[in-house]
Amino acid sequence: MAAFLYRMGRLAFRRRWTVALVWAAVLAAVGLAGMTAPEAEEEPFSMPGIESQEAFELMEDRFPGAAADGATARVVFVAPNGEKVTATENKEAVEAAIAELGDGTQVASTVDPYESGAVSEDGSTAYTTVTYKVDAAGLTDASRSHLDESLEHARDLGLTVEAGGDAMEDMGGPSGTAEAIGISVAAVVLLITFGSLAAAGLPLLTALIGVGISLFAITALAGPLGLADTTSTVAIMLGLAVGIDYALFIVSRYREERAKGRTPEEAVALATGTAGSAVVFAGLTVVIALAGLSVVGIPMLTEMGLGAAGAVVVGVLIALTLVPAFLGFWPNAILDRKDRKDRKDRKDRKDREDRRAGGTPRGTRKVNGGTRWASFVLRRPLPVLLAAVAGLGALALPMTDLQLGMPGDEAKSTETTQRRAYDALAEGFGPGFNGPLTVVVDAKDADDPKAAAETVSERVGGTEGVVSVSPAQFNESGDTAVFSVVPATAPTDQETKDLVNTIRDDRPGIESEAGASFEVTGTTAMNIDVSEKVQSALVPYLLVVVGLAVILLLVVFRSILIPLKAAAGFLLSVLASLGAVVVVFQQGHGADLLGVETTGPIMSLMPIFLVGIVFGLAMDYEVFLVSRMREAHVHGERPAQAVTSGFKHSARVVVAAALIMIAVFSGFIGDSDAMIKMIGFGLASAVLLDAFVVRMAIVPAVLALLGERAWWLPKWLDRILPRVDVEGEALTRPTEPEAEPAERDLARA
Repeated sequence: MAAFLYRMGRLAFRRRWTVALVWAAVLAAVGLAGMTAPEAEEEPFSMPGIESQEAFELMEDRFPGAAADGATARVVFVAPNGEKVTATENKEAVEAAIAELGDGTQVASTVDPYESGAVSEDGSTAYTTVTYKVDAAGLTDASRSHLDESLEHARDLGLTVEAGGDAMEDMGGPSGTAEAIGISVAAVVLLITFGSLAAAGLPLLTALIGVGISLFAITALAGPLGLADTTSTVAIMLGLAVGIDYALFIVSRYREERAKGRTPEEAVALATGTAGSAVVFAGLTVVIALAGLSVVGIPMLTEMGLGAAGAVVVGVLIALTLVPAFLGFWPNAILDRKDRKDRKDRKDRKDREDRRAGGTPRGTRKVNGGTRWASFVLRRPLPVLLAAVAGLGALALPMTDLQLGMPGDEAKSTETTQRRAYDALAEGFGPGFNGPLTVVVDAKDADDPKAAAETVSERVGGTEGVVSVSPAQFNESGDTAVFSVVPATAPTDQETKDLVNTIRDDRPGIESEAGASFEVTGTTAMNIDVSEKVQSALVPYLLVVVGLAVILLLVVFRSILIPLKAAAGFLLSVLASLGAVVVVFQQGHGADLLGVETTGPIMSLMPIFLVGIVFGLAMDYEVFLVSRMREAHVHGERPAQAVTSGFKHSARVVVAAALIMIAVFSGFIGDSDAMIKMIGFGLASAVLLDAFVVRMAIVPAVLALLGERAWWLPKWLDRILPRVDVEGEALTRPTEPEAEPAERDLARA
C-alpha cells in the first residue's frame, strides 16, 4: 500500500498540471450536470416492513386518488379576549379569510369550519384546511405570498391567526451559514497549526473542491433518485470535515519530511505513502460505517449514508492526488517562515550526518506538547484510564432514559406560526388533536362491511385514552373503511404510544367479533413504528459495522488487542455523546443556549445515524494516531517510546483535526431543521469526547498498561493476514537522493 501510494504521490507531483486540470474538468462536468438537472421531487417518507406503512399502502390501493399529494395548510382562528368564533363579527371575519384563502391560483379547495364541525367546544377556536393542487415543492412564491397576506388580513380583522402544514415549510436547501462558520474556524485553527497562509489555505481549498463535486453530483442525481434535502446537507457536513482533515494530515507529513531535508518531490511521495495510507484506511472505516446504514432498511437513512459516503470517497481521492499536485505548485510556500529561511551550510551538513548516523535532525529535537502529555500518561496510566472511563460513564448515564420519537411542529420555535398553530389547536381541541390515529378496516371478506367497520369503530372508541372517533368513510367498492381516532394525549407522549400498542394488542378479539381486519396508521403511529424499528436495528447494525472495522484495523495494525480497544473506546464516546444529547434535547439542561425551546423525545433516526458517523470518525483518529505509534514500533522503538513518538508527530495534528471537525459540526447547531441541529450537536460532542478523552487519554493509558502485548498477533493469523505496509517500512532509505537541478530551482522559487 505505502509503495503504491508513494508512486502515486510522486506521479501527482510530476504531473501536477494534468492532475489539476483533470479535477477541474470533473468539477466543471458535475457542476454543469447539477445546474441543468431537473428539480427533484420530494419523495414521501416511507418505512418498509412496519404496520403503519402497510396500512398507508392499503389506503392508496383501495382509495385511488384520495391520498392526494397536494400541499396543505391548516389555518387556525382564535377569537380575541375570551370571545367566540361563532359570534357574528368573528364569524364574518373567518369566512372572509377563508374566501380570500380560496382565491389562490394553486388552491384546490378550502373547508368551512362551521359546516365541517371544526369549531372547539368552547367556541374559542376554529380551523380550516387549505388544499393545493401541487405539492409543497411545487408551490410558487406567489402562492406562498398570497397565503401569508391572507393570514395578515385576517389578523387585521382582530383574530389571532396561525397556520401549520407542509405548505408553510421552508423548502430551501442548505443556507450556507453553518458551512461558513465551520470554514472560518477551520481557517483559524489551520493558521495557528501551520503558521502559514498557504499551508492553512491548501486543505480548505481542496476540501471545498471536494464538497463542490459531491454537492453537484448529489444535485444531479436528486431528481432520478428522489433524494431528500438532508442528503446534501449531511454530505456537505462530512465532506467538508474529512476533506480538511485528510489534506491536513498529508500536508503535515510533507512539512515533517521537508524539515528532515528531503527534496519537495521526495517529501510529497513519502507523505502520500505514509500519511496517505492512513487516509485510505481511515476513509474506508468512515465509508463502511456510512454505507452500513443501508442495513437498517430506512430509505431516507440509506440515502443520507450513501451520499455522505460518496463525499468521503471524493475527499480521500483528492487528498491522494490533488493535494500532492498543489504541493508541487507551492513546495516552499507551504512551509512556515522559519523553515523557509535559508539554512547555513554547516547546519545542513550536520543534519545529513545526523540522519546517516540514525540520529534526529536538530529541527525535530525539541519536546512538544504531545510528547509532554504522552510522558504524563505513561507515568500514571491507571489513574488516567480510570478517570477517563468514569467521566465518560457518567456522561453516558442519561442514555438509560433515552426516548425516541419524531417531533413535529411542537419542537419548533414559538416564534414560528407552525408552533403557535400547534399550541392553539392543542388548547382548543385537546393535546391529542395534533396527532390523530388513522384506522383502516379491510372488510373485503366480511358479510356486512358496514357492520364490521362499525364494530371496529365502537371497540376502538371504547379503549381507555381515546377521546373521539370520526364517522367511517368507505371507498367506492364499499369494502374498506377509514376513520380517525383522537387520543387524549399529545403525539409524542408515552401514553399515546401505550394507546397504540393497546389497540393493536386487542386486535385479535376485535377482528374476531367484527369479521374483518384492521390496521393502525397515521403520522403518530408511523413515528412510533419507526422508533421501534430503529431500536431493533441498532444492535445488528453495530455488529456489522464494528465487525468489519475491527477486521480492517486488524489488517492495518496487525494486532488483536488494538482493534478491540478501538471499538471499546468508540462505544464509550458514542454512548457519552448520546447521553449529552439526552441531557440537552430531552431533559432540557442548557437547551436555551442552543436555541432549543421545546424538549421531548430524541428523533428516531438520530442515534443510529450518530453511531454510524461517529464510528467512522473515531476510527479516523485511531488510525492516524496509532499508525504513527506502530510505525515507530516497527522501526525498532520499545512500546513506551513508540507511544511517545506517535504523540510527538501526531498529537498536534489530531487536535487540530478534531477542532476543525467540532467547528464544522457546531455550525449546524444553528440550523432551523431540528434533526440537523441535533446531529450537529451530537457529532460535535462526540468528536470532542472521542478525540480528547478516548484517543488522547484512554489510548496511551491502555497501551502503556499492555506494553509489548498490545502488538501481539498469533503466528497463524500473521501468516494469513495480507500485508498492507501502512507504516511505510518499504520506503525507508538510508541516504537522501540529491535534488535534481530542476527541483533545486523549484525549491528556490
